[in-house]
Amino acid sequence: MRKILFRLSSVILLLCGLMPAVAVAADYVDDINNAAGTRAEGKRVVYEMNVGSFTQAGTFSAAAERLAELKTLGVDVVWLMPIYPRGGGINSPYAATNFQKTNPKYGTIADLKAFVNKAHSLGMLVWLDWVPNHTATNADWVTSHPEYYTKSNGKFVNPKGYGDVYQLDYSNAGLVTAMNDCLKFWIDQADVDGYRCDYVSSNAIPTSYWQSTIPMIKKYKSGKTITFLGEAEIAQEATRLKTAGFDYDYAWRFHSDMLKFGPTGMASATLRNYANNLITASSELSFGRMLYLTNHDQNYNDGGKTLTQMFGENRYAMTVLAYTLYGMPLIYNGQEVGGNQILDYFNDTKVNWNSKDEKMRNTIRTLTALKHSQAALTDSKTGSQNPAVNWVTVSGNGGVTAYTRTQGTSTVLVVLNTNTSAATVSLSGLTAGDWSLWLNSETVAQGTSRKQFTLASTQSLSIEGKGYRVFVKGNYPEQEVAKENPIGDLTDDSYCSVFYECPEEATICVWLWNADRGQFTSNGWPGDALTRIGVNAAGKVIYKYEVNVTKDEALPTNLIFTKNGSADANKTFDGAFVNHGYYVEGQGVATVTVPSSGIEDVRYEPKQADDAIYDLQGRRLSTRPERGIYIQNGRKHVAR
Repeated sequence: MRKILFRLSSVILLLCGLMPAVAVAADYVDDINNAAGTRAEGKRVVYEMNVGSFTQAGTFSAAAERLAELKTLGVDVVWLMPIYPRGGGINSPYAATNFQKTNPKYGTIADLKAFVNKAHSLGMLVWLDWVPNHTATNADWVTSHPEYYTKSNGKFVNPKGYGDVYQLDYSNAGLVTAMNDCLKFWIDQADVDGYRCDYVSSNAIPTSYWQSTIPMIKKYKSGKTITFLGEAEIAQEATRLKTAGFDYDYAWRFHSDMLKFGPTGMASATLRNYANNLITASSELSFGRMLYLTNHDQNYNDGGKTLTQMFGENRYAMTVLAYTLYGMPLIYNGQEVGGNQILDYFNDTKVNWNSKDEKMRNTIRTLTALKHSQAALTDSKTGSQNPAVNWVTVSGNGGVTAYTRTQGTSTVLVVLNTNTSAATVSLSGLTAGDWSLWLNSETVAQGTSRKQFTLASTQSLSIEGKGYRVFVKGNYPEQEVAKENPIGDLTDDSYCSVFYECPEEATICVWLWNADRGQFTSNGWPGDALTRIGVNAAGKVIYKYEVNVTKDEALPTNLIFTKNGSADANKTFDGAFVNHGYYVEGQGVATVTVPSSGIEDVRYEPKQADDAIYDLQGRRLSTRPERGIYIQNGRKHVAR
């Protein structure tokens, strides 16, 4: 038998107990998130979707077929990035040529209406992205209504120096009427439920326009509620818009503060200061706030960064913070599978749904269930009426933060460790009694769960580095982690296989070759994808690539792995070039040998049953090594 078993975790573990993977039944989180009906304001979670990126087809019809998945995720509102025909020369969705047409690549207005109808049938709302400040330089109005545009010395103006768009002129009454007619058009034609309004902080759009237009559109259709989200930090920056009538703004400053945590974390006192700044700035507002980790700007437009690049392993704990501290949370398309892909929305880069991160997905699913079911996590448009945030005294580690939110009899306790090291801390000032643990970072990658605890007013708690816990006050039915049965024995002596073990769902590719035979995988970087075969007893995900090599042929001697679609010219994996060896994830070492403690996981029988000496990669050695493992006569030997 000839087999190479590559273990890419910091600890080498045996795989045991072969059983086929089983489908996981619906859990309590599904029951909450799939509940019928449209949720009341204050309980909603928004999903930003680029129609062109969301599916391979990139159409309204294809996206409509996947709306049930978003319902299971806990989505209540789908915000569609601009759906208009694009112009201006660089294909920006924010450079529209006509505000009363759809991008023909996405489908027709009838297709959009069908998408909205499907969303409504599932209890979800749909908001359109509205671009009030400008149009494409080749928009229909440029020739049919040049008076709608701002001029300087007789020439059209490019706002902010953007060469693909022209500035609209709100001093022109005809333009104001035309824009309002477009807002009404989509309510009439597609039954949309609101607008995310782009660049509302533009000084070219007077506050008086919004003060007139927003209430008019809200009253336009009897029995129809229309919501307006303004893309601006209205609370502390575009303060002139506080009285403009928007229902929500962006909590930009808090997002900037969260970015300072980065991968390394920071002191809990600093996190509390940032959070208190958000709460104080929001306390007297008459509109709600939207919190987020990423969106199309952070992911692509502002230099392009994935969640891992922004937050490292803290991306999970920061997600918990954004959902439980204040306001209405946002999910950007692809975030639920890890958010580790930069999506060029100018070219509608497709979301790689094969790249999975069950820890992120299950964390988001549980957080949306908490948002939907716990009054303590309700967000209010009247800042002073938001459920109180109370900081829990934490002793024993300055990197652990804990707080409760309470409304009436509903209380949620959140504990975050944003630093690398595990910690055992004492939490003081809790309400003693029955609590239910809904979210546990140690187990959530394997599935959702719910477990009862009795907490004292001063409670000791151990939490891993980058870990998090969310408790709910009261008694709830328990649920064990709903996970796959573990895979086990991988022995098969008919071929050579490469196995990869990692802690989360991912897309793993491998490129294998040797000097004698050439490539064992397909031409072209990054090689061939491994097949997910299940999880081991420790909950790690195992992937496999079957090398087209029989036991009588030479093994590949060179390899490069990539994770989640890495295809850069330097062929890097987590910052390291992997060649002639094994990559151990998390150790920061490019080429290492399987340690002797894991040697039983490396099964190799050389082609020649003679005295020749081989290393573990199947390469023939001229002499016996002075130290380490080698193969001779089909047996492993240790030179000391």
